[in-house]
Amino acid sequence: MLNVNNVSLQFGKRVLFEDVNLKFFGDSCYGMIGANGAGKSTFLKILSGEISPNSGNVSMEPGKRMAVLSQNHSGFDNEQVLDTVLMGHKELYQLMKEKDALYAKEDFSEADGIKASELEDKFAEMDGWNAESDAASLLSGLGIAESSHYSKMSDLEGSQKVRVLLAQALFGNPDVLILDEPTNDLDLKTVGWLEDFLLNFKNTVIVVSHDRHFLDTVCTHIADIDFKKISLYSGNYTFWYESSQLAMRQRASANKKAEDKKKELQEFIQRFAANASKSRQATSRKKLLDKINLDNMPASSRRYPAIIFNQSREAGDQILEVEGLTAHSEDGTLLFKDLSFKMNRGDKITVISDNSLAITALFDIINGDRKPEAGTYNFGQTITTAYLPNEHEHFFDTNDNLVDWLREYSENKDEVYVRGFLGKMLFTGEEVLKSARVLSGGEKMRCLMSRMMLQEANLLTFDEPTNHLDLESIQALNNSLQEFKGSMLFTSHDHTFTQTIANRVIEIFPNGILDKLLEYDDYIQDPKIQEQREALRP
Repeated sequence: MLNVNNVSLQFGKRVLFEDVNLKFFGDSCYGMIGANGAGKSTFLKILSGEISPNSGNVSMEPGKRMAVLSQNHSGFDNEQVLDTVLMGHKELYQLMKEKDALYAKEDFSEADGIKASELEDKFAEMDGWNAESDAASLLSGLGIAESSHYSKMSDLEGSQKVRVLLAQALFGNPDVLILDEPTNDLDLKTVGWLEDFLLNFKNTVIVVSHDRHFLDTVCTHIADIDFKKISLYSGNYTFWYESSQLAMRQRASANKKAEDKKKELQEFIQRFAANASKSRQATSRKKLLDKINLDNMPASSRRYPAIIFNQSREAGDQILEVEGLTAHSEDGTLLFKDLSFKMNRGDKITVISDNSLAITALFDIINGDRKPEAGTYNFGQTITTAYLPNEHEHFFDTNDNLVDWLREYSENKDEVYVRGFLGKMLFTGEEVLKSARVLSGGEKMRCLMSRMMLQEANLLTFDEPTNHLDLESIQALNNSLQEFKGSMLFTSHDHTFTQTIANRVIEIFPNGILDKLLEYDDYIQDPKIQEQREALRP
């Protein structure tokens, strides 16, 4: 059990949370949610002891072990991959090193033999004989090939290091497992593996993630940071979201009724207070007015952007036809060959591939940012397009403020008009005067959304649009694209986003495609389609 007792934290005058009292226990999984900057990751650091609160304390049941997903991706560069995982259980790893050092002694004495026997007993109690095979199994499940298990961590790519560090946290069955954004850099298959692992994990998990499908799948509780408090709710993320939206609507409705009643009483008092025959009624209504206490809804730290994609004109029946496209990566790897498909009106197509470079190449080609090596693509005469690319840093290579930045993409140059689109994406007041060059990843994505909204296109293309966005922005974008009446091509690692928007799936392989008019879950769960997928994989 992990107890949080009267914990408060503030930086200067900014209070993140105060007087927090929580208990995390059992085989429960707690999803930590809150607006960007609310203090989710900071709270995890308090739980792990990395930072200390201003007041209060965190205590764990004696004899229990905590494991934390490391955020220092280069911290183990000098270590072997398999050893890095074993280091996740510090006591066991130290025991292994002590045992190896003892056996390596040239002058092995009788006392050393007694010590070695004691170490062996303890090693067996900790299931040490299965440690290396368990670590290897975790690495394989997370997509690290067996050939890399004895490589140096420094030889791995960044995304591979993240997976090894995740294996390190999972290793050894910790009593409390703390994970900050564990699905980052994982493909959908590996996220599924992690979900299954955590569903079978019998101890306490506390996790921060922007992946709603992941939170829905693994979480038994939601810990919500808002109003400078942390509140626990039973259920997964979707249950919390729908319940919170319902409560907010009910509260707003009750407030409106109270406001209407107050207004009615005030008007009566004003009309009849000077009228002798009505003065008694006016006095009684004034007393009633004084008794009406509005349940003032505190300002939530959450802000949902107003993402609205309008079409300047409705599309005709001819949308997009792709014929025989071919592309290779920079190192000569074949991405796709003779790629052909026809897009229909109302299609919302999710494009998937084992190689994300293939998707980006396709999207860049049809949006004019890359020339095809072979083949053609043609849009219908009524089609207008807007594209949010995965690589977009070049858009922000300027010192322009956000108003001037967005004005470049608007036919209407009026500042009030442009500010309106920035305001919808939560840039208000002095924020619109900051330089485009200094924006965070999430701010850049919201600027690109503003740019797309201005274009009023009837065919939208998105390459990983949920990257860097908080849960509120992802939810707003998700809702908007579900309502969008035009056509779409998109790819996303967000399972819920893909499942709730796409009505068609196109999967790209180097020498072919699968094209199915199905929702995403139906596509990945159909046994016959899985056979076809395996047959097309190189």
